[in-house]
Amino acid sequence: MDKRYAEYLLVKTRNDYNQIAEEFSQTRAFVWEELKPFVEYVREGDRVLDLGCGNGRLFSALKGKKITYVGVDSSQKLIEIASQKYKDVSNAKFLVVEALNLPFADESFNKVFSIAVLHHIPSLDLQLKFLNEAKRVLKPKGLLILTVWNLGHLKPSLLLKYTILKILGKSKLDWRDVFYPWKKQNGEVINRYVHCFKKKELEDLVKKSGFVIKDSGYLAHGKFKKANIYIIAQKPSILTSSADQVLL
Repeated sequence: MDKRYAEYLLVKTRNDYNQIAEEFSQTRAFVWEELKPFVEYVREGDRVLDLGCGNGRLFSALKGKKITYVGVDSSQKLIEIASQKYKDVSNAKFLVVEALNLPFADESFNKVFSIAVLHHIPSLDLQLKFLNEAKRVLKPKGLLILTVWNLGHLKPSLLLKYTILKILGKSKLDWRDVFYPWKKQNGEVINRYVHCFKKKELEDLVKKSGFVIKDSGYLAHGKFKKANIYIIAQKPSILTSSADQVLL
């Protein structure tokens, strides 16, 4: 993908979520049941980064733990909603931050959650930059808990539409990229950029960024048994002399 077009899509995504923030937040009032087991990876005393926190719903499952939580998102409107919701909480803060340039020191966090975010990052280069930033701010042996929509499985006709446009030379998107519509209550349609990851593609990307995959699979949601793809990955403690990284 052309670099300038990828950068345009990043800005578009931020603007799209600012436009739908209130309505989107209403559909994300609670943490999905299938995500709750991931909360068990968090230990007392951990510093947790919620990378792409939206309205802060993940914190509702973490607030009983003795941790330090930082939620970041590029959407000003979603951060305002999260900040208001948890304004009386002392161990959580919410910041407007671009995920590709995190304002945190190296090795700042024990856990990084990225729930339904990476599929909104356009191009392989920026996806790797996203993962490398997450790895940079993780402590050695820290965990990345990552999910993406399995949209190619959920919406095959939508993927087929954009595949045909790509073949015909009528799309500037990459292969397996789509615009996924959100219909606002006033009838306006906001077309959000999404990359339709395949499970092996996502695993290969996470490995390429230097993580060690500890677990991966699919998450059900409602009637869909494979609605999301998840990966639990660990930052290595020591770098080898080769391009690969291993846990020692």
